[in-house]
Amino acid sequence: MMRSRQLAALLVALAVLVATSHAQVRAQEFRIQDVTSPAGLAVDALAPKTIAFLDRPSEELIDPDTGLIRFEDWAQARPLEKQFLTPFPSYLEPYVETTVDGVRKRFKEKLHMYVAEARFALARPPGSIDLASFVTLPFVERIDAAVKHSLIAPGEAVSAKDPRAVHNQHPLRRWCETRPVTICIRSRYQFEGKLPIGIQIANKLREGSKKTPDFLEFESELTLRPPAEVAEMGLAALTGLDTPLAGALEQNIFYVNQVMQFGKLLAVFQGHPSDAKQTIVTVFVALAVESNVLAKKKEFVKVPVLRNLVPAQVLAGKSSFNSGSSISAGLPVYARNQVKAIAAIIERK
Repeated sequence: MMRSRQLAALLVALAVLVATSHAQVRAQEFRIQDVTSPAGLAVDALAPKTIAFLDRPSEELIDPDTGLIRFEDWAQARPLEKQFLTPFPSYLEPYVETTVDGVRKRFKEKLHMYVAEARFALARPPGSIDLASFVTLPFVERIDAAVKHSLIAPGEAVSAKDPRAVHNQHPLRRWCETRPVTICIRSRYQFEGKLPIGIQIANKLREGSKKTPDFLEFESELTLRPPAEVAEMGLAALTGLDTPLAGALEQNIFYVNQVMQFGKLLAVFQGHPSDAKQTIVTVFVALAVESNVLAKKKEFVKVPVLRNLVPAQVLAGKSSFNSGSSISAGLPVYARNQVKAIAAIIERK
């Protein structure tokens, strides 16, 4: 009997120890704090282990039908973001050709932007962070386990042959080439939850027309921008923080098979204004959604089971079809989880 009591007490103590350990791990994780204006991103407002996150456009910029910003409005109102968060500074909305009633026509592919800015502090000096060590496939894989990645050579990119991505080609060099610390990545994301079923039903309603894939395929370049380069680029003007630049990690998504035209993730590392033992990281996430995708509403609202498959609602994370913590959850959830993952990986290394 005594041994049974001792064993039971030991098991209880072990359970308490495990629970305490898990609680401590959870307590150490970064948390997201949504802010409503750029003032909320101020360094002196940052709390430990907290990511200040801003992705709500100002009322005068927001398109009420989509919750996003029209590309032309964004470019005019936020020229610095347009300069640094598009595939290259001179980027403009692409022109595409299509056949209407047997007549070949050329028109501008309108875009809507989802743009997020986040900031957090690392309890490490900038000189202790080896940014080049993050330009690897394992780093990309750890950010989002739901997306599958593989390394490719620049000449293997689908975008080199696909007319959709010709417009995104950098005018001064081929993607993934000429930069010393760079990898080229092909990625695939299978939509999760109810989305594949919804897409299947929607495809049946479009007999004879092009079917919508139930996955995203995209190709990107992940590169390191060293301190001298980010200083020459003037990235401090984008972050609004006047401290020494320690470098930046930049991922350009230059090809996507549907929904989006391009994407960019830019993480800029700078010294803390008043604490040499800390590093301030400012992360930008920019995704260009094709406006014609957002306009697809009428064909869904007439079908009860697809009423919540309206693309604008799904992308905003406000549909019953949203699920998981990756892209299927909607752009706001996806972007927040991306930044949280990046902060945790860099902080722990």
